[in-house]
Amino acid sequence: MTITDEDCLAETLEFNEGFAATAASRPAREGVPDAALLAALRHNRLAGDVPPVRLPQGRDRVIAGGVKARVFVPDHVDGVYLHIHGGGWAFGSADGQDERLWRLAEQARLAVVSVEYRLAPEHPFPAGPDDCEAAARWLVDHAAAEFGTQRLLIGGESAGAHLSVVTLLRLRDRHGITGAFRAAHLLFGPYDLSMTPSQRLFGSKRLLSNTDALRGSYELFTPAMGTEQRRDPEVSPLFADLTGLPPARIVVGTEDPLLDDSLFLAQRWQAAGAAVQLGVVAGAMHGFTLFPLTITERELSRERDFLSTAGL
Repeated sequence: MTITDEDCLAETLEFNEGFAATAASRPAREGVPDAALLAALRHNRLAGDVPPVRLPQGRDRVIAGGVKARVFVPDHVDGVYLHIHGGGWAFGSADGQDERLWRLAEQARLAVVSVEYRLAPEHPFPAGPDDCEAAARWLVDHAAAEFGTQRLLIGGESAGAHLSVVTLLRLRDRHGITGAFRAAHLLFGPYDLSMTPSQRLFGSKRLLSNTDALRGSYELFTPAMGTEQRRDPEVSPLFADLTGLPPARIVVGTEDPLLDDSLFLAQRWQAAGAAVQLGVVAGAMHGFTLFPLTITERELSRERDFLSTAGL
């Protein structure tokens, strides 16, 4: 395992410490949020207290089966990136990262299609995966006509990374589709919802995610399931057969309770025969790309470089 960005470690750890101190001054959220809190969390930018910025370059579309998406199309398009947002399957939105996605679209010359999948607890598993699957199938069938290219990429952050892998597996297992998506970009995802050792042992540190927060997210997303049921490969892709999947870039921080998930997935992905780039960022907590850090700018640059060249 190669750890990157150690030269930024002091800045990163100082930010983590300040984040945890601020979080400790607020009451901990336990259990399923009530309707008012859920609405407030969904209204604001992930990990922030203000609404996200909506850019005029983004267009709201309705695609396959009524699934909604936010679409960004730059002047030059060399591929299409199916983006799946994070937020513990219960928060976040397709228009929650307009600035980042538009910058990626322009710099990597990609049309970006961000899926507005249904959220838990109103729509638990399998609603979100169903919507992502439908969006992916729509792109397989319509990308050439819509965007002038059949070079497809997929990826997301946190729950979005999980849903990206689930989507690739569904395309393969349900529709016999392999190779349509030429690469996957997976940021700090949970791939074992029965909880890897790093998830169980992380404890109560008040960073963006911790053991209790993860457990609560799984209760929202899969409310009728116990630990053994969450090991089903359709729920936890770490237990799936990973053959036939495309090259991937998998990224996680050393201070993320999901560290093991990325390490284990990278090992299994490579063992299944696909190329893997594994990035482990020194000191980074879960969701670090949401914050104004040196490691964030570096990671977004690496993401752009990967997506601009993958599958060419």
